[in-house]
Amino acid sequence: MISLTAPVATRTLGILITDIRAVVRSGTDDQQVAERVAEILQPHLSMPDFLSEAQLEADPTQYRQHILHIEDDGSFSIVALVWLPGQATPIHDHVAWCVVGVHQGEEHETVYERIDTGNPYLIETSHTINPVGSVAALTPPGDIHHVLNAGEGKAVSIHVYGADIGTLGSSIRRRYDLDVRPAS
Repeated sequence: MISLTAPVATRTLGILITDIRAVVRSGTDDQQVAERVAEILQPHLSMPDFLSEAQLEADPTQYRQHILHIEDDGSFSIVALVWLPGQATPIHDHVAWCVVGVHQGEEHETVYERIDTGNPYLIETSHTINPVGSVAALTPPGDIHHVLNAGEGKAVSIHVYGADIGTLGSSIRRRYDLDVRPAS
C-alpha cells in the first residue's frame, strides 16, 4: 500500500537526499551507485529524527510504503516500508538498482537464484536476518528475494531505488511463483 500523505523531509532526510543526488549524478555504473548510496544511507539509519510519526504508520493488512522523496528527474526515489509482524513481500526482483537499510526492528531476507533448465524453478541461496543499521545494495539481474518481518514488533526499512516509484507505484519488476528447491 502506498502512503498518500505528502512527503515531509526531516533535516536528516534532507541531508540524505542531497548526498544521494550527488552520487546519482556522478555518472558511474549502477553497481557503484548502489554501493555508494548504501555507504551514505547507513549512518542515517540510527538517527531518531530520520522519519516523522506519520512515516512510521503501519497498515494492519500488508506492509506499507511511504514515499519520502522522488527526484524531479525520476532518477531515484526514497521510500520507507513499515512492516507489522508476519508481513512479507512476494518473491520478486526489481526494476532498477536498490539499496535497503533497516531503521527499526529486523527483517528476514531470503535470496534466490532462478534455474532455467527444463521447467524453471528457484533455489534458495542465502537467508539473513538484517538488524537495525544493516544495509544491502541490490542490482538487477540476479536480485531475486523475499523479505519478512518475523519479529514480534514493527520493522521499518528505508529503500532507495534508481527509478521513479511515484510513476511506477512499486519497485517490483516481476513476481516469481515458481517451485523453490533446496540448494544441492
